[in-house]
Amino acid sequence: MKKILVIGSDGQLGTDLCIAVEDSSEFDIIALNHSNIELKDQNSVSDAITQYKPDIVINCGAFVRVDDCEENAEEAIHINSIGAAYVARASANVNAVCVYISTDYVFDGLKNTPYSENDPAYPINIYGISKLSGEHMVRSYCSNHFIIRSSGLYGLAGSSGKGGNFVETIIRNAQKGDPLNVVNDQVITPTFAKDLAVSILGLLNRAEYGTYHITNSGQCSWYLFAQKILELSTLTSELTPTTSKVYAAKAKRPSYSVLSNAKLASSGLKILKPWEEALEEYISLRP
Repeated sequence: MKKILVIGSDGQLGTDLCIAVEDSSEFDIIALNHSNIELKDQNSVSDAITQYKPDIVINCGAFVRVDDCEENAEEAIHINSIGAAYVARASANVNAVCVYISTDYVFDGLKNTPYSENDPAYPINIYGISKLSGEHMVRSYCSNHFIIRSSGLYGLAGSSGKGGNFVETIIRNAQKGDPLNVVNDQVITPTFAKDLAVSILGLLNRAEYGTYHITNSGQCSWYLFAQKILELSTLTSELTPTTSKVYAAKAKRPSYSVLSNAKLASSGLKILKPWEEALEEYISLRP
């Protein structure tokens, strides 16, 4: 039975990956969080991977707070890029497959049709830059790799407090009666971490290494996403669309970063369900 080592096991995707692996009869799980491994420390990374000698390493560890990355660029690069290099190199040293979780934010958003894996990446914020650099590191240091780009990720670990997510923020503020102003000029595909985790495990059963886009199906603006969250949560709140310019976040976001899942389908794997259905399931499962 193959051993999968998950870095960042207590994050949103990491949590759902661990559940998916435990539900599988094909893999054993080694779950490491920040107290077990430090991505900024090459020795910590190397020692952990050398100790466990996994067959597969899934690196979910990341500095993901997009606006904070703008003010902490060195930290973002160290974790998302240099840390990714440490993981990829250590994985290669024990002949493990390296899986790196990336983002739709490696694109500039100037297209108006879904981005394929072959489209050139031009990130417009520090987070995207650091993740694209991490992709290059993984490709350079570990030939047997999967780079998984996803979009608008939310998972049940966010409902339990740590880090939260967009869905929980909308629900929490609506319950408090706060007015909600949400951008309507950024189009993404919200993706349920549980669905992404199951799809990643399916990909691991194949040796078709490379870069893959995996999201739920469809697309929407953040405003329409918020509208659907309120509807499915049976909450009422003053929800107003706004623009990126008016909202004035520290980090610039791509206006359109929907990812094409055609490569996933061509590999014989099932396309994930529509984002509306995934959100409905998430809300039914949250505590």
